[in-house]
Amino acid sequence: MDTPMLSKIERGERRAKKEQISIFATIFSIKEDELLSLWLADQVYEIVKDEGVALKAIQVAEEEVKYQSKRKSK
Repeated sequence: MDTPMLSKIERGERRAKKEQISIFATIFSIKEDELLSLWLADQVYEIVKDEGVALKAIQVAEEEVKYQSKRKSK
């Protein structure tokens, strides 16, 4: 990653890519899972932010994630 790109990400002019999460985690000494969680939350927010039913949609998605996690752990 070059300096201009990092600068744009810092200023909010460009969004970080998922592939860059591990790089940032290493640079900032943050657990990668924590940074990935924040990155994913930001992605979800961008999709639902202007929807009147955003909170309900997130709740439905949360239940689906829980359901799929239980199925995979069996």
